[in-house]
Amino acid sequence: MYQSLLQNCSNAHLFVFAFDDTCYNFLKEQNYPSLTVISLSEFEDEELLKIKNQRSAAEYCWSCTPSTILYAIEKYKLDNCTYVDADMQFFSNPAIIWEESIDKSVLITSHNYTVAYDQSVVSGIYCVQFVGFLNDSNGMRVLQWWRKSCIEWCYARSEDGKFGDQKYLDNWVTKFEGVHVVKNFGAGIAPWNCQQCNFQMKNGKINAHHIGTSTEFNVVFYHFHGVVFFKNETLILSGDIYKLNEDVIRLFYIPYIRGLQDLKIKIEPHFTDKDTQGSKDILAMKPGLFYKITLLVNTLKSFLKNLLAGTFKFTPLFNHYYFINKFTGRK
Repeated sequence: MYQSLLQNCSNAHLFVFAFDDTCYNFLKEQNYPSLTVISLSEFEDEELLKIKNQRSAAEYCWSCTPSTILYAIEKYKLDNCTYVDADMQFFSNPAIIWEESIDKSVLITSHNYTVAYDQSVVSGIYCVQFVGFLNDSNGMRVLQWWRKSCIEWCYARSEDGKFGDQKYLDNWVTKFEGVHVVKNFGAGIAPWNCQQCNFQMKNGKINAHHIGTSTEFNVVFYHFHGVVFFKNETLILSGDIYKLNEDVIRLFYIPYIRGLQDLKIKIEPHFTDKDTQGSKDILAMKPGLFYKITLLVNTLKSFLKNLLAGTFKFTPLFNHYYFINKFTGRK
C-alpha cells in the first residue's frame, strides 16, 4: 500500500500507528521517506486505555480508527487527513477522489456490493477503507462524534444497528453537513464488487468497464480483503467467499501476491523471532453457517433476478485455494 501510494501520489505522507513494539522498532529503523511511525505510548490517551482490556485486539484496533485520524490532525497540524486500510493497493492518484467534493468536509466510500454478496444490513453501506476529513468545523464535528461512538461501543458483532466502527457511517449523509459519498466506482474495487466490471490494461492503467452502466474509468485502488496465507504454501484470495474471474486474478492478485512475497524476503531477517509463514489451520477460514446461508439467499436472489431478465447468469458462492508458486513463479 505504501509503495503504491507514493508511486501514484508523490506528495503523500503516511502516518503509521504501530500497535506493537516490533512494528514500531522496525519502521523506525528503516526510516522510510514520507512515513511517520507513531507508537501506542505516544498515541493512547486515558479514554482509549479505559476500554483496551474490554475488547479483543481487532476490536481495539477498530475502536482506535477515528482516534488515529484525530491524533494525526491535531499533533501535526494537518489541513486534512484520510484513513486508508493497509490491505489496499493504489493504481491511480487518490487526489481524484477529493476533486469530486471541493465543498465537502468528509469523504466516505460505498461497498457497492454485487447483489449476491450484499452484506450492507450487517456490515454497513459504506466501508472504512478510505475515509477522509478536512480540519474544519464540519469535518471535526463528524470525527469527534465517531471517536466518541467507537469508545462507547465497537465490537465484532451486529447489535442494535451497529457493527464495529463501520455501521456508524450509514447515517452520516443525513446526520451531518458536508459529507460526500464518493461516486467514482474505481475508488474501492474489492472482492465483493469486482464481478460488476470487466478489467483491462489501457495506457498503462487498469481500466474498468462497468457492465451495468457501460461507464469506463481507471481503478484508483483495490481492497485486498480476505487474502490469507497458510503454512503449506497455499493462500486464499478472498476469504473463500467471493468469486474472482481470471482477469481480476491476473491484473490485481498476481502482482499483489508477488509484491508481498518479495517484501517478505526482504523483511524476514529483521523478524527472526516471529513466525512469518501464515495461519496454521486452513480449515479455520471456512465461512460460518450464518454467513453461508446469507450468501446462499443472496445468490438465489441474484439468479432469479437474472433469470427473469433473460440473462441466465449464476454467481458461484465460493472461491478456491491457490498455491503461492502460481503467483510468484517460484518452485
